[in-house]
Amino acid sequence: MAPTSTPQTPFGRMLTAMVTPFDADGELDLDAAQHLATHLVDLGNDGLVVNGTTGESPTTSGEEKERLLRAVMEAVGDQAFVVAGVGTNDTRRSLAAIDGAERAGVHGLLAVTPYYNRPSQEGLLAHFRTLADRAELPIMLYDIPGRTGRELTTETLARLAEHPRIVANKDAKGDLGAASWVIARTGLPWYSGEDMLNLPLLSVGAAGFVSVVGHFVADRLVDLMDAFQRGDNASAMKIHQGLLPVYQGTFRTQGVMTTKAGLNLQGHRTGPVRLPLVDLTETETEQLKADLAAGGVHL
Repeated sequence: MAPTSTPQTPFGRMLTAMVTPFDADGELDLDAAQHLATHLVDLGNDGLVVNGTTGESPTTSGEEKERLLRAVMEAVGDQAFVVAGVGTNDTRRSLAAIDGAERAGVHGLLAVTPYYNRPSQEGLLAHFRTLADRAELPIMLYDIPGRTGRELTTETLARLAEHPRIVANKDAKGDLGAASWVIARTGLPWYSGEDMLNLPLLSVGAAGFVSVVGHFVADRLVDLMDAFQRGDNASAMKIHQGLLPVYQGTFRTQGVMTTKAGLNLQGHRTGPVRLPLVDLTETETEQLKADLAAGGVHL
């Protein structure tokens, strides 16, 4: 069954930003990636982001990224949206990543705000417009100033929303007021990119999630969206509160590290992380077990 979209959820409703499995030697494990992608779709995801930050994109090569995309498309591309992370702080490298993603046949692209070199708002406009002019696929922007050092302002987002291939925003800014203004001005489809704010962002107009904890609780996040959208706010709040330990545990330290540890505890082969990330300590692993158990996640 092919994935289906709506005007407000062009990449589906429930997307998990998938980790990239490595083998014991730290090399790409495509078989494990296909098994994980299939598991995530079975869990309730109708979309996956591949080669995002949670997929350790800063430490995988362009060749590895394209191979991974092809493997995930082969496994679940007829069942879920596969969105390729292509954002870097170098416009030319991002264009090359777009070319590789489109060769792999994915459904869409995710482009994070350029990080570290701190471009002006005019620079951000020029960067994203250059990507969108080149791309043949629809693009989701990714606004996460806590990591990139630059926000996409309300005015910049409004101007970018005019481009026909910029069709959504992943919001990890933590500013409900700014989200409200952009949604009201543009109608740009909005995805929560900060798990703790999934429910609050729904309340101001978000229609879907791009999640990390979706590795463990995608089914419950779908239930949360369903409850909110049918007007059952009490049930949505109950689900949200029940997930608080999962949110907290996943982000006590770096989220890729905790997510891979949790998946490995569940018996999924995700392998180690690549330096400069490091695997959880024994103490951190025990804390993660307690957090996930408190949130109803079976290990």
